Formats: sequence, C-alpha cells, structure tokens
Amino acid sequence: MRPAISFSVAERDQVGDAMNGLSKWAVTASAAAVLGVQAMGQQVAATKTVAVPAKRVIVVSLADRKLALVEDGQVKKVYTVAVGKPTTPSPTGTFSIARRVKNPVYQHEGKTVQPGPGNPVGTRWMGLSVKGYGIHGTNEPKSIGKAASHGCIRMAKKDLEEMYELVNVGDTVELVGQRNEETAQLFGGEQQPVVAGTREPVMTASATATPATATIASATDGVAVTGNW
Repeated sequence: MRPAISFSVAERDQVGDAMNGLSKWAVTASAAAVLGVQAMGQQVAATKTVAVPAKRVIVVSLADRKLALVEDGQVKKVYTVAVGKPTTPSPTGTFSIARRVKNPVYQHEGKTVQPGPGNPVGTRWMGLSVKGYGIHGTNEPKSIGKAASHGCIRMAKKDLEEMYELVNVGDTVELVGQRNEETAQLFGGEQQPVVAGTREPVMTASATATPATATIASATDGVAVTGNW
C-alpha cells in the first residue's frame, strides 16, 4: 500500500490557491474561446452575401422559329421550335411561365391522352400566363422548325426536357411576331421581315396575359393540362 499523503494547513492553503488559480485561468480561457467563436461567427455573417436569383427571359421569335433562353443578359441556349400555323397562330406579347408539369395527361375537346409516345404535348408542359397556350413537346417531331402548331410552342423532346430543368414558374416569356433588333441580335438575320413570298407569312393571335397569381402552380407530375398544341 502506498503511504497516505498528508498536508499541513499551510500546504493545503497553497494547493487550494494553486487550484483556484488554475480554475480561474481555465474559466478565463474558456470565456475567451467562446468570445473568439462568436467574433468569427459575426465576421462570417458580415461577409456572407445573399444569393440573388438569376433573371431569366425566354424569347421566342415566331419568324425565325427559334427560342432563346437568356439569363442575366447572357444567352444560355438557343433551340429550334415549331410555332403556330397561319390558321391557328401563336399569340405575341410578354407573358410568364405559370405552370410546370412533367408527363402531363392531355385533355382537349372531351378527349384524354395519357402520358406516352402518342401524347401531343410530349413529356413536359410549361403553361403560359395566357389561357390555352404553352411550351411543350410533340408527337410530331418533323414539325419542329415549322409554322405547324395550333398556337403553342413545340420543342424536340431532348431540348424540351433540358430547358424544363433550367426555368422556373414566374420566368418571363416574350413571343415576338416580326423580326426586330432584339431577335436579330439573338438569332442573326435582318431586323426587317423577309421579302413576301420567300417564306410563310407570320400570323399572330391576340391574347392577354392572365394575372400571375391566378395561374401559377408548382411543378407537378402526371397532372392533366388543357389547351392548344
């Protein structure tokens, strides 16, 4: 057995003072560490910036049969699309994406078409803030690049599914009837319309955007959509 260690009163006081001093130092160090962490947190908070959502605009030139995705003033993608034919023209004006639907069920004039190869609006629907019109796919891929739709903007399947992931509800959509300075910069070509007889005339439909709050819905899957195609 180890011999018991004993201290005199004076020795105990000295040990106690040393321990108290150590305890006080530990508390001081702990408090300093906490203050240091708080200061670092405040510094990080002060330097942290809030991410600003990108401003996206989808510009469709009916004359060029082209769609450009513009983000913060920079062209991200350009796609070839189909637009409304002369008897069922596309509307012109500034609208917005009001609804996004994956694998939509299409309903029109009492008919219902389930998702699949025969669905006339394809695998994605981006409904616009103008009733009956949207950007979507097609079961007639050869129509892309032509004035062939019932007023909507058709895209090839691969392009459609790619762009669907790049845009959100609320993004601006500009449907431009005749070539202008903006479309000339985006898609090339002359600002003025082509000479009559060299290409199909561009017909447009009048339409008024509905209030965004009345049409906006979050992305959904397999929901029924109605409208032109």
